[in-house]
Amino acid sequence: MSTSPAGLQGPRTATAAPGVLESRLAPGLTREAFARDIWSRSPLLSRRAGDFSDLFSAAAVDELLSRRGLRTPFLRVAKNGTTLPDASFTSPAGVGATIGDQADDTALWREFADGATLVLQALQRTWAPIGDFTAALAGELGHPVQANAYVTPPQNRGFDAHYDVHDVFVLQIEGTKRWTVHPPVHPAPLRDQPWTDHRTAVTEAARGEPHLDTVLAPGDVLYLPRGWLHAAEAQGEVAIHLTLGVHAWTRYALAEQLMRAALAELREDPWARASLPLGADRAEDDLAPVRARLAAALAATDPAPRLHRTRRAEARPAPLGPLAQLAAVQRLGPRTPVRLRGALEASLEGRRLITRVGWLDFPETDLPALRRLLAGEVRTAGDLGLACAGRLLRAGVLVPAAQ
Repeated sequence: MSTSPAGLQGPRTATAAPGVLESRLAPGLTREAFARDIWSRSPLLSRRAGDFSDLFSAAAVDELLSRRGLRTPFLRVAKNGTTLPDASFTSPAGVGATIGDQADDTALWREFADGATLVLQALQRTWAPIGDFTAALAGELGHPVQANAYVTPPQNRGFDAHYDVHDVFVLQIEGTKRWTVHPPVHPAPLRDQPWTDHRTAVTEAARGEPHLDTVLAPGDVLYLPRGWLHAAEAQGEVAIHLTLGVHAWTRYALAEQLMRAALAELREDPWARASLPLGADRAEDDLAPVRARLAAALAATDPAPRLHRTRRAEARPAPLGPLAQLAAVQRLGPRTPVRLRGALEASLEGRRLITRVGWLDFPETDLPALRRLLAGEVRTAGDLGLACAGRLLRAGVLVPAAQ
């Protein structure tokens, strides 16, 4: 994984246009300045960062809840700091759609009118504009990104003070919310270290003087590193905000990958698989040689293949339309415009092309064209060769490009 020490991808070329981080989330800061001074270190409040109505709106909330057959866990409901049971807002959807965990818009309305916060989860999978936006942001940051929306009635709070195990960008969409932010009680928590592990400390810290106490208005953006305590309360009207959760890779995660790769090496070592001597009191005699073998395996192992597999599994490729894909296959010709499917994490290892949708082996004669494809230099099926292009289209690696 090629990242800068601050965790963001390396600097842009001089001719590249600013990405969504610079243009929409932290205007006034370059990506390099954000990486150096803000990322994983300190909250950042950006007033009037922009208009986010192209991403989400109250109309989008109503569309998702009333017409899309949304199911759990893409939806949850919270009231007075507690998440309500799914059965309180879901039901079968009638003839032909009798699955019992679909959103019940009547039940949701009643809960919302009674002060509940509606949480639309993983919107990158259910709302196309947000899917495109999070994919672009993840590509810039080098870390997976998810999106939730929080819809809160006036003068209500969905959750008490807590911290997240991922960094967040909060985008205020409609209405206003008062945010109180406190420094961490457990800095840089890992994904399996939720705030409930430190509930008493969190509650106590939330009573102290806040680091930030502010009201977000539409167009404002608040960045919070993981571990920072926060709570939000709607003011005099319905408030909608998006939370973009950045699931940051950590040094601990890299250490896990190293250890797994080293243990995989030791599995193939007959000496490591051998039984310890009889007598539990003698087991300690083997600690030193086992430690030495493990250290040697750590020094010699290459964790990159396992690391890349894990990274690929943490996100999905860009959407693929089956009908458009079939049409491209059927009409394939030298002038057919094509492009590499987005967010594939594609790499060429020897003669093997590895992507999020699987791997393919190619003859040596195809490798120069594949390298041009990965470099963004392929524009038509003829640039690749029709046989190679057809194979990649059928595999879902290549997609038709707009002319």
